[in-house]
Amino acid sequence: MARAAERLRLVVGHIDRSPSSIICEPTSAQAFTNSQPQKLRYSFDTGLLTPQQRLFYEENGFLLIRNLVSEGDIERFRKEFERICRQEVKVPGLVVMRDVAIAKSEFVRDQKAVSKLQDFQEDPELFRYCSLPEILKYVECFTGPNIMAMHTMLINKPPDAGKKTSRHPLHQDLHYFPFRPTDRIVCSWTAMEKVTRQNGCLVVLPGTHKSTLQEHDYPEWEGGVNKMYHGVRNYDPDHPKVYVEMEKGDTVFFHPLLIHGSGMNQTQGFRKAISCHYASSDCYYIDVKGTTQENIENEVSQIAEKKYGMGDVSFMDTWAIRGRLVQGERISM
Repeated sequence: MARAAERLRLVVGHIDRSPSSIICEPTSAQAFTNSQPQKLRYSFDTGLLTPQQRLFYEENGFLLIRNLVSEGDIERFRKEFERICRQEVKVPGLVVMRDVAIAKSEFVRDQKAVSKLQDFQEDPELFRYCSLPEILKYVECFTGPNIMAMHTMLINKPPDAGKKTSRHPLHQDLHYFPFRPTDRIVCSWTAMEKVTRQNGCLVVLPGTHKSTLQEHDYPEWEGGVNKMYHGVRNYDPDHPKVYVEMEKGDTVFFHPLLIHGSGMNQTQGFRKAISCHYASSDCYYIDVKGTTQENIENEVSQIAEKKYGMGDVSFMDTWAIRGRLVQGERISM
């Protein structure tokens, strides 16, 4: 009887522990290169992710979920993108970006002139992506239950015009974010059509999320670099790369310190994807002055002053006005 009581006490003690304190041991030699137990730092046990999925994210910093977003939703996002490109709808705060190679050519008012929509939080149809239950249930595994949608994009990667400007340099998303903690931030990135190496799929450097934020700046590329497309200055060129090829509706979730980018679009079509960066509403803003992020802060401030005449808006403020609560309770952001 005493032994049974002791066993029950141990089981209850295990159940009462927080998800971050759970120690998992690998089930095969392929999972880890060593046999030591490992604490799971980067995800919560919500009952959704399998142990194998949590361990994969722990080691690699990204997780691909197949066939997550429906074809019907993707078609609606595509139609709204086309309406915006035809200027049939005006969206407050929306930033319409063009590839530098396209911008130097004759401007045509259709989607072929647009390489990216950024900050679409005021467009109800596109912002619906950020609130999809099938997305949020995975986001909660990384942020916890209180979720803010912080940064939104619809990428329309154009065929490369011969200048290699359709590339996106290797970078860490945290470079752009003045909020922490880092591990409670995650990006969801959904393919709106088949994404391959030929049309410029994401390329990631697995495991780099375990490092720190690196110094970023514009790469010295011939042909030019698109505005705000900073890249990591120093990284190991011999680090293994993974090309994340995806089908329509597939979604990849990744950590903000994961070094990633995308290659040229070497096809004749456009490669569309929609994404959102989420953060726990428990996160807090930081002052980036004197850090490696000061250059992006200065650039954002200059753009805000030029476009909106707002010289007294801080870097934190530019993010605070974009954030939207999509699940749970707004705590400190």
